[in-house]
Amino acid sequence: MKSDALRVAAERADRGTPDSALALATTHRGSPVHRFKERIIARDLTVGIVGMGYVGLPLVLRFGGVGFRVLGFDVDPAKVDRLNAGSSYIQHVPTERVADMVSTGLFAATSDLQRLEEPDAIIICVPTPLTRHREPNLRYVEATADAVARALRPGQLVCLESTTYPGTTEEVVLPRLASGGLQVGDDFYLAYSPEREDPGNPSFHTAIIPKVVGGMTPACLEVACTLYSQAIERVVPVSSTGVAEATKLLENIYRSVNIALVNELKVAFDRMGIDIWEVIEAAKTKPFGFQAFYPGPGLGGHCIPIDPFYLTWKAREYGISTRFIELAGEVNTSMPAYVVQKVVEGLNLQAKPLRGSRVLVLGLAYKKDVDDPRESPSLVLMELLAAGGARVDYSDPYFPSIPPMRKYAFDLESVPLTPETLASYDAVVLATDHTAFPYELIHEHAALIIDTRNAFRSRHLRGEHVLPA
Repeated sequence: MKSDALRVAAERADRGTPDSALALATTHRGSPVHRFKERIIARDLTVGIVGMGYVGLPLVLRFGGVGFRVLGFDVDPAKVDRLNAGSSYIQHVPTERVADMVSTGLFAATSDLQRLEEPDAIIICVPTPLTRHREPNLRYVEATADAVARALRPGQLVCLESTTYPGTTEEVVLPRLASGGLQVGDDFYLAYSPEREDPGNPSFHTAIIPKVVGGMTPACLEVACTLYSQAIERVVPVSSTGVAEATKLLENIYRSVNIALVNELKVAFDRMGIDIWEVIEAAKTKPFGFQAFYPGPGLGGHCIPIDPFYLTWKAREYGISTRFIELAGEVNTSMPAYVVQKVVEGLNLQAKPLRGSRVLVLGLAYKKDVDDPRESPSLVLMELLAAGGARVDYSDPYFPSIPPMRKYAFDLESVPLTPETLASYDAVVLATDHTAFPYELIHEHAALIIDTRNAFRSRHLRGEHVLPA
C-alpha cells in the first residue's frame, strides 16, 4: 500500500511543480524529516554532486540556478580547476552559467572526497561501464559509496543517479553506508533517481525532464522527492529503488531493441532495392501504433550500448535468458562492419581496393551536435577500415584531436573540410551528421560518399557517388 509520502508526491507530480505547503504536509512538525524538508524548501543547505560530467554538470547548474549552494566533486583535477575558473568543458553547458555560479559563490568544485561530509544532500553521477565480458563494472559506484560512507553523518541524503541493474542501491550502496552503524530512514536517507539527460536535444533539458525517484524507506522517498521537486518541474515517485533502477533500463532497452529492428530492416530492404528512410517516413503518417526509429552505423553514448546488458547480467541470477536484449545487441554491434562493406562495394565500383585507399570519416561524436565520443561507432569504423588496409582520417568540429580513450589508440587530428582535402580522399563516410558540416561542399568535391544517416539525400544532394549505408 502506498504511504502518505507516495500519495502526496504522486499528487504533486500530477500537478507539476509542488508547492511548499504540500511538501511539508506528510510529516509531523518538528520531526527530523520535517526539519530537513523545511531546510530544502528554504534552500538552506548544500547539495553535493559527485561526477562533473554530462549528467552531473547540468545538475549543478539546475540546483544552483534555483538558489542551492552546490559543491561539485570530481577525481580529475583538470576538470576541477576549469570549473573553479568559471569554465565549462562540455559544449552544451554554457561557460557563462558556470562562471556566474562561481562568481556568486553558489558553486565550487573539489577533488577532495573528504569534503563529502559538508553537503547535506549527495547526488552520485559516476560512470557505470561494462567489463570486456559485458558484465557490470561498478567500481566507480563502489568507490564513491565507500568515500561517502567514510564521511557520512546523521541527517544526510544520498541519491544514486548512475544507470545500473535493479538492486544496486539496496545491495551495493546501502551496506556500505550502513557499515558505520547509522540506520537508513532514521539517521540518513538513501534514494535512487535515474538520470535522463539527452545531450544535444534542444527540446528537453534538466528542469523539464520528469524525475523518477525511489526511496529505501518512505522517509527517504519523501526527502528525495522534496529535494528534486525544487529543481525539476515534475517528480514521479515509485515504490522502491528497484523500480526506479528498472525504469531507466526499460527506457534504454526499448530504444536499443527498436533501433536494432530498423538496422536489421535496413540491411534486408537494401537487398530488395527499397529505401528504408522512405519506408520510415511513410510509416510515420500512421497516427497511432507506430513510433519512428532510425538506422545508423551502430550505437554510441553511455546509455544504449551499455545499459541493457546490466539487466541481462542481473537476469541470469534469476535463471532468465533475455534473448531480445542480446539479439538487439548483436544486430547493433554488427552495423559498423556493414558500413565497411558498403565502403568496399563503393570503392569496387571505382575499381579501387580498400587496402591503400584514403578514407575520411565525418564525425567522431556518437550523435550529432555533441562533443561526446563515448562508445562512438565512428571509432569502431575507423578501426575496421584501418584493419582492412585503408589510410583513415577523420573530421569533426568538436574534436580537434582524438581524446585519450581506454579502447582505442588513434593519434590523429581533425582534417579541415576544403575542396582540396575532400578531393584527395577515395571515400568519405558520414558517420555523425553534425549540423555544422558543409554538406553541399562535401557533395560537390568528394569522389564517393557513404551516407549512414541519410543526411545528403534528405538535403536533396543525390548522385551516383552518394551511397546509402
